[in-house]
Amino acid sequence: MNASDRTPADLLRSALAADPARPLITFYDDATGERVELSVATFANWVSKTANLLQGDLAAEPGDRLALLLPAHWQSAVWLLACSSVGVSVEIGGDPAAADLVVSGPDPEMLAAARACGGERMALALRPLGGRFPQPPQGFMDYAVEVPGQGDRFAPYAPVDPDGPALAVGGTELTSGQLVARARADAGERGLTPGSRLLSGLAYDSWEGLSTGLYAPLVAGGSVVLCRNLDGLSAEALEQRVTSERVTDRAV
Repeated sequence: MNASDRTPADLLRSALAADPARPLITFYDDATGERVELSVATFANWVSKTANLLQGDLAAEPGDRLALLLPAHWQSAVWLLACSSVGVSVEIGGDPAAADLVVSGPDPEMLAAARACGGERMALALRPLGGRFPQPPQGFMDYAVEVPGQGDRFAPYAPVDPDGPALAVGGTELTSGQLVARARADAGERGLTPGSRLLSGLAYDSWEGLSTGLYAPLVAGGSVVLCRNLDGLSAEALEQRVTSERVTDRAV
C-alpha cells in the first residue's frame, strides 16, 4: 500500500485503486459450512454502505465510541473499516453502558449486555449471505434490514484525524496512525507481500487476531482466509484448505 496511508480507510482506498477485483477476505464458518469470498470492491461497497448508515441514520461523529460485540467474521471486518471511515473509535468487547453506540451479534448474552447502551443499538444475525433476523431483537435495529438501501459511495462530513482514537483491544488503545504503523510492522515481520494469503483462525478479541485477520494482509496488499470455529476441522481438512486457498502463511 502507499507509504502515505495513515488510517485503515486510507489502506482500503489504496487497495481499491490498485486492484479492485482481487480477493480480500475469504470467510469460512466451520460450524455451518459457510464460505464467502469478498473482493476488494465488494468489501469496500459494504464498508461504504455501513459508513453511510453510521454517519447518516445513526448520527455517529468522529470521536464517538462504539462497543463491538462480534466474533471474527467478515461483517465484523466491515464494521471496523466503516468506523475508521467515519472516525468512530471501536472498543472490541467494550462496555456498552460507556459507549455511544453498540453493535452486537445474535448471542443472547451479548444482546442482553448490549441493551445497557443508551445510544443506538445495532444487531447482526451473522447468517449466511448477510441474512436478516427472522424476528429482530427487541430494542435493536437489524443491520441486514438497514444497510442495503444505503449509498454505495461514502464521503465523511469531516476528515478522519490519523491522531484520533481508532481502536481499543486487550487494554491497548491505538490511534488510526498507530494502528496502521503496527499493522505495517506485523506484515513486515511475517513477510507478507502483495498476493500473500494469510489463513487466520484467531478470534478478534486481541490485536494479534485483528492484525492477522484483517489489518496486516490489508496493509501488505494481500488477503486473508478468515476461519471461524476452526477447532472442529481435522488436520487433514485444514491442509486441504491451505492448498485449495493457496495459503502462504497461517495463524491458528
